[in-house]
Amino acid sequence: MPKIKTLKSASKRFKKTSSGQFKRKRANLRHILTKKNKNYKRHMKLHTIVSKNDFKKVKLFLPYL
Repeated sequence: MPKIKTLKSASKRFKKTSSGQFKRKRANLRHILTKKNKNYKRHMKLHTIVSKNDFKKVKLFLPYL
């Protein structure tokens, strides 16, 4: 059985937590920040857990994590 390749773009975007879930960065914090309020931007800085629906996809992308 051949090895499965890791998707390199996914390995840069997701990290595995100790409980086996994947954490990711939130969207909407790259540009056009002047019209977004301070509380929103502060909330978007935090990392979050990948949803249950996307977990299977991310797990396929990162087989050895």
